[in-house]
Amino acid sequence: MEETTATAEKSGRERLLKLVRPDMERVEAAMRRDIEELSADMAPLLREILDYGLFGGGKRIRPLLTVLSWRLCGGRDMEIERLAMAFEYLHAATLFHDDVIDRSHMRRGRPAVNSVYGEVGAILAGDFLHARSMALVGELGGMEAMSVFCRATAAMIDGEFLQLANAREMNLSEENYFAVIRGKTAYLIAAACEIGGLAAGIDTTRQEGLRRYGLNLGAAFQIIDDLLDYRGDPQKTGKAVGNDFVEGKMSLPLILALDMAGDSARERLLELLVDEESRRSGVAEATAIMEECGAFDKTAQRAKALIVEAMTGLPEAASDEALAARLGLELLGGYVLNRQK
Repeated sequence: MEETTATAEKSGRERLLKLVRPDMERVEAAMRRDIEELSADMAPLLREILDYGLFGGGKRIRPLLTVLSWRLCGGRDMEIERLAMAFEYLHAATLFHDDVIDRSHMRRGRPAVNSVYGEVGAILAGDFLHARSMALVGELGGMEAMSVFCRATAAMIDGEFLQLANAREMNLSEENYFAVIRGKTAYLIAAACEIGGLAAGIDTTRQEGLRRYGLNLGAAFQIIDDLLDYRGDPQKTGKAVGNDFVEGKMSLPLILALDMAGDSARERLLELLVDEESRRSGVAEATAIMEECGAFDKTAQRAKALIVEAMTGLPEAASDEALAARLGLELLGGYVLNRQK
């Protein structure tokens, strides 16, 4: 089963990369040019932090969604990668800040920005990227795009507050869980799609379809992220197995396990969740309970259902170029489901 999943992930990833590599390279080049041009008036330390935090890896999914959505909707005569990179800037800003809030010291298998440059450096560099992302959207996307972008940003912050309110809530409902992941992850991904379409001049119906695609894709992405925390290979994910459990995070696999496990297994999970020492020593036992009761399989099924729903939102393609972009968005759905990191 694991080998089949890994094979599917590799095949889908290779097809996707072949299709979108030119766009990814243009986005990367645009980001480097932008930072280089801004660096003349930038403190040397800020430039150093941005080079370290922005160009040390990352999937670039959000800007890619903007480019593909724009092309699917017939976009022309625009350096779309400059608008698209605003989403990578905002995403990076949230990671800088999240690592400070969570006191995380590793990111993508290496020391996080706050570990290398301190909390103040991470916060200020994140603030800079947030400001720059808004400037780009305002300049290149216009007022409607700025409105969508600001709503997504506000939703991310609200999602963080919801997560804080839910911390250590052992009876967290699926409804509350999905409210958190929509805010923290899905709304920004939806905005990346929606703004790409707006830049191409789409109508309201297609705009809503792209938004629906992005919301469902974003929720599925976060669910798979939560699943990889338990089932992922640390060499690929850059995180220890069960890190969410150790931190007491009520992610979907654990929520489902508490609902699906038998009485004795459920009681044991609750005992392990009581304090950090119990959680740390009980990761393997908790993981075994989740596996045995079917929580992991049901989590994967929820993500798959969201991807299926996401595809119903994609507008029809009106040209060969648009058809290739639509294929890219479809392949991204498969990549999200089968990814290993």
